[in-house]
Amino acid sequence: MNDSKKWSEALTYTKKSVYELREEKEIDKAMEYARGYAAFLDAAKTERESVRESVRLAEAQGFRPYRFGDEMKPGDKFYYNNRDKNLYLFTVGTEPIECGIRISAAHIDSPRIDLKQCPLYEESGMSFFKTHYYGGIRKYQWVATPLALHGVVIKKDGTSVEVCIGEDESDPVFYINDLLPHLGHEIDRKPLGEAIPGEKLNILVGSRPFDGEGESDSIKLRTLYLLHEKYGITEEDFLSAEISAVPAFKARDIGFDRSLLGAYGHDDRVCAYPALSAIMENADSKHTLMCVLADKEETGSDGNTGMKSDLLLDLINAIAKARGGDPAAVRAASRCLSADVSAAYDPNFSDVFEKRNSALLSAGVVLCKFTGARGKSGTNDASAEYIGWLRRVMAADEIVWQAGELGRVDCGGGGTVAKFIAEHNIETVDLGVPVISMHAPFEVISKVDLYEAYRAFSAFCQHD
Repeated sequence: MNDSKKWSEALTYTKKSVYELREEKEIDKAMEYARGYAAFLDAAKTERESVRESVRLAEAQGFRPYRFGDEMKPGDKFYYNNRDKNLYLFTVGTEPIECGIRISAAHIDSPRIDLKQCPLYEESGMSFFKTHYYGGIRKYQWVATPLALHGVVIKKDGTSVEVCIGEDESDPVFYINDLLPHLGHEIDRKPLGEAIPGEKLNILVGSRPFDGEGESDSIKLRTLYLLHEKYGITEEDFLSAEISAVPAFKARDIGFDRSLLGAYGHDDRVCAYPALSAIMENADSKHTLMCVLADKEETGSDGNTGMKSDLLLDLINAIAKARGGDPAAVRAASRCLSADVSAAYDPNFSDVFEKRNSALLSAGVVLCKFTGARGKSGTNDASAEYIGWLRRVMAADEIVWQAGELGRVDCGGGGTVAKFIAEHNIETVDLGVPVISMHAPFEVISKVDLYEAYRAFSAFCQHD
């Protein structure tokens, strides 16, 4: 029996909870780290706010803006702010640049509901905003939920106005009407994905007419008057605005033991924050490091702030040139962690998971060799050699990690930014935090998984 136990421990692979492997003082560190992350979430509900908050944190750690053509020397710490929606941070190491760059790439956009360009209208005693949802949402989750408005309005004269309504306790919130169950029998018979059409995600914003008048569009006029009074904008200014509706609630502890954290936007700020923390706290690494906080992942990574943009190549080329290296050689020697979330196994929906190969909550950071859909369509399938190297890195720092993939083979799937980075001849694999209720207005993660992600990104920054 003793031999059996010995060989079982030596030869078999079993996922273990972080709580089994960590001492109490380490668990306390994870709980403390989560407090900083929760504050980041509350301050950064959109990609613009994420960039702003990340720049604030980076500047406090000595990072400074980079302009193409700037000289670089070992020890320098830079950030490049791309249109306030995409951020690159990098540090210059002491080793030759041909040794490559250690890249951690997360995205900072999350599923939400955007206002259309001509959003405001009045109907039957109420004023509404027309919307167009962003990313993969389950539309029924967004009705009858308190919402806040975040964004920016560029006025005709070129001035920029920041909008944030619904976060302060004294602010109003906004709302998408749902149908009462007494009249919902026909809707109840529809498939869940069809019960709430996208064109019915109209946001309720007012019901009081201007000066008590009952004339047509008087309620709409009052809404416009209040917006003009507060922000100095007109209806035409919506044409050059980016305003989003996001859940109005803040990050909160979940459960009697407070071991879980519920919030909007864990996907993917639960990976962005530890990747950001890691580069700031490991800036003394001999390796040249880069942290990418990308936009547009939830809609395909297109556009000049998404991961398909050539900006990553431009910055690698600039770093290589400044350090006297060949860009192609730098890319070939670089390594990347595509820092994105994975689906946590949920026993309430066990039929869509394959438990042996699903990520378990509180069992550490998740390594996904491949993502994509069904027959690995649209994936970066990381090499065994790169996975083997990463295993050694995590073993050296005793990182608690697990392998996982996104549900049963034929149940769907999803992608990350990994394949767009790998296309540049950069070794890339997905590493992130398991999430319950991914893409919902209120997602859940384990605080110990968050901390193991931070430890993993830090190890990646330091080890050979």
